[in-house]
Parts: sequence; C-alpha cells; structure tokens
Amino acid sequence: MADKRDYYEVLGVDKSVSDDELKKAYRKAAKKYHPDLHPGDAEAEKNFKEVNEAYEVLSDKEKKARYDQFGHAGVDPNFGAGGYGGSGFGGGFGDFGDLGDIFGSIFGGGFGGGFGGQRRNPNAPRRGNDTAATVNLSFEEAAKGCEKTVKVTKIDNCNECGGSGAEKGSEAKTCPVCHGSGQVASTQRTPFGVMQTQRVCDHCHGSGKIIDKPCRTCAGKGRIRHTVEQRVKIPAGIDDGQVINIRGGGDAGANGGPSGDLRINVNVRPHPIFERSGFDVYCEIPITFTQAALGDEITVPTLDGKVKFTIHEGTQPNDEFKLKGKGIQRLNYSGKGDQYVKVIVEVPKDLSKQQKEKLKEFDKACDEKNYKKHKSFTEKIKDLF
Repeated sequence: MADKRDYYEVLGVDKSVSDDELKKAYRKAAKKYHPDLHPGDAEAEKNFKEVNEAYEVLSDKEKKARYDQFGHAGVDPNFGAGGYGGSGFGGGFGDFGDLGDIFGSIFGGGFGGGFGGQRRNPNAPRRGNDTAATVNLSFEEAAKGCEKTVKVTKIDNCNECGGSGAEKGSEAKTCPVCHGSGQVASTQRTPFGVMQTQRVCDHCHGSGKIIDKPCRTCAGKGRIRHTVEQRVKIPAGIDDGQVINIRGGGDAGANGGPSGDLRINVNVRPHPIFERSGFDVYCEIPITFTQAALGDEITVPTLDGKVKFTIHEGTQPNDEFKLKGKGIQRLNYSGKGDQYVKVIVEVPKDLSKQQKEKLKEFDKACDEKNYKKHKSFTEKIKDLF
C-alpha cells in the first residue's frame, strides 16, 4: 500500500469535492488514459486502472469515509481497518435488540400503548432489520445487465443451536419468575393510592427464557453477526442512484419472524465517451474540416460495438444525428433507447506556410453561395445599422 498514490491526487480533486465535480474529474482522467487511445501502452493502462480504483472508492460514501480516516488501509479488505467484522458498521441496531424493547425497558411499555401499556411478548415473532450494501458498476454493466457478488454484513440464526441459544441436547426453559412474559409487576403504596408498574424481569433479563447451557458458538444469543457473499442479478437498464431490493436478504427475524430485506445501492461509474439521459445515450465525435465539407463515412462507437455512418456533404458544427435503438435497454420493459451523436468539426492548428497558402487560395475560390449563414448574418447587420 506504500506505493499507492493518494486517491484525491490521482483525480486532481480535494476532500471537499462534490459528486458532480468528482464525476467530471474522473471522466477527464479516464479519457486521458483510456486504453483505446493508447494501444499497447502499459503505463497508460496502469494509470487508467488507478483512476478507476480512485473513483470507485471516492464515489462511495462509506468507502470515502473510511479512506479519509484510515487512508488506503481503510478500504483494503486484507487490512484490519478495512473490514466490517469487528466494527459493527452496516448492520443497523441488530446487536442492541429491538428498539421497541429498549424503550419498553425504560418507560415500562412498548410503542403504541403509552408509557403505562403492556410490554409486548418477548417471544412473539419479530421481523429482522433491513441491511444495505453498495454495488459498483461500469456504464456497460448497468446498460446491459450482469451478475455481481457483494459482501453483506448481517445477522443470522446460529447454525449450531438453530437459533435457540441453548447448547445441543438442551433447551431453553420458560422463566419461572415472569412465566415467559419478560416482565414482572410491582405494587407500591403512595400518597395517591396503590400504583402498579411493570419492569423487566431481573431473572431472565426480559427474554422470558432461562438457558442453563448456552451455545458456545453464539454465547446463548441464538444469533451471530457475520459477513457473507451475496450473488446479485443486475437488471439491464439500471441507473446510478437506484436501489435493488432483495426481499428476505437482510437480518434474520427473531422467534420465527421473517427476515428483513437487503437494499443494494447502485453506483455507476461515468463512461469516458458516453453520457446517459434516461435510456438514451449521447456522445460527441470530432471530424476534420474536410470530412465536414465533403462528407465521409465515419466509425461510431455504440454499446453494441462499432458501426459505420455516412455524414453528408456540408455537415455543420454541432449537427446531431440519431442511431435508432442503439441506446440502453429499458428497465423491466422491452425495447431500447436511441443514441445521439453530435458532430464536432475540428479546426486545424499549427499549419505550415504551404498549408496556409492553400487555404487562402481555397478561400478566394469561394463566394457567398458557399457561406449562406455568413451572407445572411451580414445582411441582418446592414438592416440594423
């Protein structure tokens, strides 16, 4: 990791960079080192990979936060600070139990019943918490769809004890003090009369159960937090910032309750050539002055490969043409968007003396019919002044 350059330095930005500025910096750097522009150049390929690695980290809020705090060690899965295993990140409040139980132990009742209401049954089925993960996609992967493996930190029932918390061959028993309710009533005589309050059972600590022989794997909790690899199918046409919801992919439920969902946030890296609007794709292609004046057959890159297109004689700067059906697959629908190509006429630079003389001869040979816009503009000026 000592040989790695600072990611902010790689993209030429500072820590306060906005999302839009980061994308612009990435696009600029990616174009500069893109392998298509430097065939066979190992150094350019190395720089291109470095640029992609830097953007993948800095465009992900969680990774960026770890990188800002720990440097490269914070995002290296082979380094202790980069993992989730001991940090508790990404799993919500699963280790602290249900929030309703926390407030119930403080106020003597659960949500919905007021402070004096009955605490809900600790052994009733409870849905697991939702979990979240981020998947990073290339422009092409988002457009065409793919499969990705993401790492998810979640809570599951312990395989050793089946979620009971008791060692194999034994079982949890109903608490003899609270009889499984997880709470006990206490009566107190006050100047206002006799008042009865509910509090968490000290004998079972509110679980309603007593485990004489706790499972060694989960320490009697019946649940373990671990990191698993989840294979995810990415639908064609997904866009940056969208969320894929996998039902039942989150934390396991308690007492037979259903699992929560896994919400996967999609992050799409900008493309060095293409830009997206809805399901349409846009790109710019530079052509020479001669090609624009005389017309030519040019090669146009698309998501499906290169295609030939004939530009007509007299093509003007910023003229745009459409390639029907060459855009992005419509998400969950049939058909594709279109591709729009804007023509950029490049004016030649660094002309030799001979080239300049040739152009002057060419200009003298032209008249008003060759420059209709110039003629029209000149006439408008005459009318105004």
